Amino acid sequence: MSEPSTNELLTVLRSLHARFVAAFEELGDARATLPSYDEGWSVAQVASHLGSGTEIFRHYLDAGLIGDPAPGPEINQPIWDAWNAKAPTEQIRDAGAVIASFLDAVEALDDGQRERWRMEMFGMEQTLTSFLRMRLNENALHTWDVTVALDPSSRISEEAAGLVADSLAMIVRWAGKPADRQASVEVRTSAPERAYHLDLGPSGVALSPSLDDTTAAELSLPTEALVRLVYGRLDPDHTPASVTAKGVDLDLLRSVFPGL
Repeated sequence: MSEPSTNELLTVLRSLHARFVAAFEELGDARATLPSYDEGWSVAQVASHLGSGTEIFRHYLDAGLIGDPAPGPEINQPIWDAWNAKAPTEQIRDAGAVIASFLDAVEALDDGQRERWRMEMFGMEQTLTSFLRMRLNENALHTWDVTVALDPSSRISEEAAGLVADSLAMIVRWAGKPADRQASVEVRTSAPERAYHLDLGPSGVALSPSLDDTTAAELSLPTEALVRLVYGRLDPDHTPASVTAKGVDLDLLRSVFPGL
């Protein structure tokens, strides 16, 4: 599959932002402290988390434009403290504004700036595309954490799920926990269609392209459900009826991915 362009990522990020804003309009000010899917966090605190994260990434964006190194971790705490001090309705309002401003700033970059943008982050050189993917993953999952508080059947959009899924192998290595039992699973997803091979056991977890292994267990599910599984958001109450597992216990898979 081809690497998405900056414009393609921006289109999905804009769609996620519209959904985020609409969810809070439906909630209204009086329900700003409604519990989100994130344990211990209200929907306003989820908004604050996205807002502060976006503000930090704006510093990274600006530094990369002029060839400076990534800002140090010392910038984080004052930003978190400022957001934590806001009232719930301010957290919601300001998160919407700072996310929109960040997307505006990226959209304003010309082709040369987009191509030249580079930054060493998390031990890897990031391009503007990989940098935006990080925001997309974060926004997709946390927007769902808010929308599912309103509608238990809420799903991550197909467009966002496909983009997140295309970088799941790295997330699986980081988020997956060792399992007591060894298992080999062929994973087939829909909307959009993907095919993977999942290995888990005492030594850890790995996701790779499908091996077409006819002896392996089978997991069939929507792509957005696979994304939520890996991010610890596929509990029984939020598992689509279309999910099927043969030769592997879905609860075992849930235990391997306790959540991010």
